[in-house]
Amino acid sequence: MKSQLLKLVIVVLMVFVGTSYSFAQGKITGKIKDAQTGENLIGAAVKIKGTTKGAISDESGFFSLTSDAGSVTIEISYIGYESVSKSVTVQNGQDVRLGNLKLTPSSFGLGGINIIADRARERETPVAFSNVDKKQLQLQLGSQDLPLVMNSTPSVYASANGGGSGDARINVRGFDQRNVAIMINGVPVNDMENGWVYWSNWDGIADATSSIQMQRGLSAVNLATPSIGGTMNIITSPAENEAGVSGKFEYGSGNFMKSTITGHTGLINNKYAVSAAVVRKVGEGVVDGTWTDAWAYYFGASYNINKNHRLEVYALGAPQRHGQNTYKQNVAAYSHDYAKEIGADSATTKFKESESGRLYNENWSNVSSSYEGKQWWNGKERERHATDFINERENYYHKPIANLNWYAQWSPKVTQFTTVYYSGGTGGGSGTLDTYDATGKIKLGGIKWDYASEPTRIIDYDKTIANNSTTDTAWGILRNSTNNQWTIGAISRVKFDISDNFKTQIGVDWRTAQIEHFREVRDLLGGKFFWSPYNEFESGEQYNKKLGDKIDYWNTNTVDWLGFFGQGEYTMEKVTAYATVGYSRIKYTFTDHFHKNADGTGELFTESDWISSFQVKGGLSYRPTEQLSIYGNYGYVQKVPIFDNVIDDGSGVLSADPNNEVFNSFEIGENYTSNDGSFKLNVNYYYTKWTDRAYTKSYILEDGTEGIIFIKGVNQLHQGIEVEAKQRLNPIVGFGAIVSTGNWTYTNDVTGRYTDYKGGTANDVDYNFYIKGLKVGDAPQTQMAFWVDLYPVKGLQLQGIYRYNTNFYANWDPFSRTNPNDRLQVWEVPSYGLLDFHANYILPLKGRVGLEVFAHVFNILDELYISDATDNSRYNGFYGADNQFSHTANSAEVYVGLPRTFNLGLRVSFK
Repeated sequence: MKSQLLKLVIVVLMVFVGTSYSFAQGKITGKIKDAQTGENLIGAAVKIKGTTKGAISDESGFFSLTSDAGSVTIEISYIGYESVSKSVTVQNGQDVRLGNLKLTPSSFGLGGINIIADRARERETPVAFSNVDKKQLQLQLGSQDLPLVMNSTPSVYASANGGGSGDARINVRGFDQRNVAIMINGVPVNDMENGWVYWSNWDGIADATSSIQMQRGLSAVNLATPSIGGTMNIITSPAENEAGVSGKFEYGSGNFMKSTITGHTGLINNKYAVSAAVVRKVGEGVVDGTWTDAWAYYFGASYNINKNHRLEVYALGAPQRHGQNTYKQNVAAYSHDYAKEIGADSATTKFKESESGRLYNENWSNVSSSYEGKQWWNGKERERHATDFINERENYYHKPIANLNWYAQWSPKVTQFTTVYYSGGTGGGSGTLDTYDATGKIKLGGIKWDYASEPTRIIDYDKTIANNSTTDTAWGILRNSTNNQWTIGAISRVKFDISDNFKTQIGVDWRTAQIEHFREVRDLLGGKFFWSPYNEFESGEQYNKKLGDKIDYWNTNTVDWLGFFGQGEYTMEKVTAYATVGYSRIKYTFTDHFHKNADGTGELFTESDWISSFQVKGGLSYRPTEQLSIYGNYGYVQKVPIFDNVIDDGSGVLSADPNNEVFNSFEIGENYTSNDGSFKLNVNYYYTKWTDRAYTKSYILEDGTEGIIFIKGVNQLHQGIEVEAKQRLNPIVGFGAIVSTGNWTYTNDVTGRYTDYKGGTANDVDYNFYIKGLKVGDAPQTQMAFWVDLYPVKGLQLQGIYRYNTNFYANWDPFSRTNPNDRLQVWEVPSYGLLDFHANYILPLKGRVGLEVFAHVFNILDELYISDATDNSRYNGFYGADNQFSHTANSAEVYVGLPRTFNLGLRVSFK
C-alpha cells in the first residue's frame, strides 16, 4: 500500500510540474515607431512566429501580448514598412520590455510620401522640428481649426482670429503664414499671389490627417517655398489602413454638430487599397453671426503595379459657407471692466459696451422677415442663409486639391518620386458697396448705418432697403469679391544612392496658376439695379447692373513658377550632413477686362519679366551616444516679391526694378532621448535676419505715366531659444512642457529719396521710417505650455494643458512710422494663461466593434484675454503720434479670445 501511495504522489507531482511548466508564461511589451520621423505607428501587427498569438499597437504605438516561457520570435509588420523580426527569451511571470521598436518605411510605402514631403528624421535631420501624431490630434483638436493644435509646439502661435470657422491664422517664430510654407502631402498650398493660407479651404482635413510635422526655421524642405518661419507638413492617412468603417459624431458650443463617416478597404491582394471620408458640419457659431455650413471629403487610393512601381491618388476638398467677424474692436466694446483693468479707461467714455460682450460682431445685423430679396454667389441666384438677419461678411469657397504620386525603383540605387497635382478654387467673400460718381471720389449714396445700437456701426438693413426702394437705383448694396482660380503643378525628384553613406537627389518644381478677381452684385437690398460706370467697354444703360453682374473691377492674373533643386546627404554611424541648393524663377501677368490699353484697341495687359531667386541650405548632425544628437544648420534664401509688389492690382502699373528679400538664418540644438524612450529633451537656439524687406509706392514718372518704386532697406532680426520636453513617469502618469522665448526687433531706421514728376515738375521726395528698436508684433515672443497625461485604466487618457503667453506686441505696419517724434514702443498685449482639458476613452469591447468617447473643454477657467491686436488703429479716434493715447490700450483694436467652450462626441468603428 505504501508503494502504491508513493507512486500516486510521484504521478501527481509529475502532472503538477508538467502543468506548471506548460502554463509558464510571461508578457512581451513594446512601442512601435517610425524609424525616420519617430512617430508612433497605430495598428501595427505583432505576432509570435509559429503561433496564432498576436496583438495590434494602440494609439500610442504600444502593444502587449502574452507568450509561453522560452525563446520565441516576434514578427512586426505594418503596411508601407519593412517587416521586423526579433528573438526574445520569456521567463515565467516576468515582463519582457522591448522599448521602442522602429520600422523603416519601404520605398513604395510611407517612405515615398515622406520623401516627397521632405519629412525630417529623428536624430539625423539637423533642423528643429516637432511632430503631432494622430493620437495627439484626436486628443487635443476637438472642434477647433487645424492650426490651433500646433499651440503645444515651441514658437508657434495660432489663434481663432475673429472666431469664424476656418478663419484661423498661424505664426511661427514671429513670421506670419505668408512666410510659413503649408504643405499637404508635400504639395505647397500657400496662395500663389501673396502666400496667404485660408484654412476654411481645408475644413475637415483633420479627420484624414495621420500626422503633422512642423519644421521650424528654414527647414530641410528643398523646394523654394516661403519656409522662413517654418514648414507645416500635413500628411493624410494612407490608403492602406486596416479594413473597416467608422463613424464619428460630435456636438459642441455654438450648437456645433459634425458627423464624419470613414471607410477603408484594407490592402486587397497585396495590390490596391482605397480610403474615403465624408464630413458634414453645421453650427450657429460661438461669436455672434459666425454660423457655419460645410461639407468636406477625402479620397485616397494606392496601386502596387509591381515590386518596382506604385501609384497613389489623393483628393480632398471642403465646400463651405460661414459668417465672418472681420473687424477688430476697441477693447471697451467688449467689456468696460476689462478695458479699465488693462489701462483703457478713456476708451470706456467713447465706446459703449455691447450687450453681447466678448461675443460682439459688427458684421451682421437683423432684417425684417418681410424682406424676400435673393442673393447671388457662385454663378447662381440663391436663398439667404437666414430670413431674420444678414451677414455683411460671409465667406463661401471650395478649393479641391488632387494629386497623383508615382514611385519608381529603376535600380537598387536609383529611385524616382513624382507628384502631379491640381488645385481649383471657386468662391469669395461679401461686403458692402456704395454708389460713387464716375471718378470714384464723390459719394452719391450708400448703405444706411446704425451708430446707436452697438459700440460701432452696424448696417440698418431695413432703412437701406427702404431707401433703395424709393428709386430704381440701389444706392448701397452687398457685393461679392470673387476669386476663381486654378493651379496645376508637378514635383519630380530622382534619388541616387551613390554609396551606403552618400545619397543625392535632384529635382524640378513647376507650377502655373490663373486667378480671376472681380466684384459682382450679391444683394440689391430692395433696389432694381446698381450703377457702376467703371467698365470702359460699356456705356449708358450698360452701367445699370443687376444681380450677379460684374462691377468695380475684373482682372485675370497668372503666375508661372519654375524651380530646380539638388541635395546631397552623407551619413555615417555618428554623423549626418546635408546641403541643398535651389534656383527658381517666377513671372506674373495682369489683364484688366474693364480698362483699355494705351491705343484703345483692347484690354489692358501687363507682363513682368522673369524674376529669379536662389537659396542654399546645409546642416550637420552629430550623435555622440545612442541617446544624444547635436546639430546645426545655416541657410541663405532669396524670396521673390509677391504679385502686388510687382504689378499694381488696380492700375496694372509694373514695377521697374522689383527686388528680392533676403533671409540669413542659422540654428544649433540638441535632442536627447533616454534608453527606454520615456524621457525626451530638445533644446535649440535660432537666429534669423530678414533684410531688404520691401515696401512699394506709386509715383509719377518723367513722361507722366504712373510707376511703382521699391522702397527697401527695412531689416528685422528674430532670435530665440526653444525647449521641448516629455517624461513618461510610469504607465499611469506622463508630463510634457514647451518653452520658447524670443527677441524679434526691427534693427534700423530707413532713409531714402526718389523723384516724383506729379504735376509735370520734378519733386524730390524723401521717405523715412523710424522703426529701430521697435518690436515685431502679431505673436507672443515668450510662450510656455505644461501638461499632465493620466492613464488610470487601459484605454482612458486624461490631459490637462496650461498655456501661458507673454511679451506679446500688437500687430503694426513698419511703413506707417514716418513721424520722427513717434518713437514709442508698440503696445504690449496683456499676458494671459489658458487651461484646457481633454479626455479620450476606448471602451474595452471584444469582437469587431469598437467604441470611443471623447470630450474637450477649452479655456476651462473662462479667462477674458486678447488673442489678436492691431496697434494705433486710426479708426477708433485715439490715433496720432502727438496723442496721449497713442500706442496704448486706448488706441488699439483687438479680438478677445473665445470664452469657455466644449466639444464632445463618440466614434464607432466596425472591422
